[in-house]
Amino acid sequence: MYPVLDAGLALFRCDPGCEARWARLRALVRELAQAGVEILQYRNKVDDDVLVAQDALAMRDAVPNLRLILNDRPSLVAPAGWDGVHVGQTDLSPSCARTLIGRRAIVGLSTHTDVQVLAADREPVDYIAIGPVYSTLTKSDTSPVIGIEGVMRARAITQKPLVAIGGITAENAPAVYDAGADSVAVISAIFGPASSPGKSVRDFLMIFK
Repeated sequence: MYPVLDAGLALFRCDPGCEARWARLRALVRELAQAGVEILQYRNKVDDDVLVAQDALAMRDAVPNLRLILNDRPSLVAPAGWDGVHVGQTDLSPSCARTLIGRRAIVGLSTHTDVQVLAADREPVDYIAIGPVYSTLTKSDTSPVIGIEGVMRARAITQKPLVAIGGITAENAPAVYDAGADSVAVISAIFGPASSPGKSVRDFLMIFK
């Protein structure tokens, strides 16, 4: 599984420069790592680069061995000591992101249609995200739902690792894996207000043991 920590959902919002914010982030990523998470994406669409860089440094300090992927901001990856970047269709191109972060770092790309998956297959990316599989409330600019059939079509187009995203829960995750996804990106099912992140991760991982 591939948790996506969205700044809009996590319960650490406070004034920029507030130490409580970074203490909350450190505790949260430690909890996830202890629960069995091996890779984590941080998505922050609100704050500026200075604050996101501070967030990134706090998280890296807390979990030195966890693979950390930063959403949208390749220029911050190396300074924060992170492992890679995830870009969308309207962000910096995967080839430019690769140039910025180097060939050994991880580059992921979001796709929403068969045409985009086909194009992504030719890009210098390490994995392709496909979705939304189901409806989701974590993004206001979501593309049309692709369903299980969309995951199956994407699997037929590319042999690159495929990460399904959008409305993934412990209940529907097995069907998404059966459709050909190599991993599932999970957001609100882990970081929602009523969720316990560590317990939610363990519940997900137990499904596939």
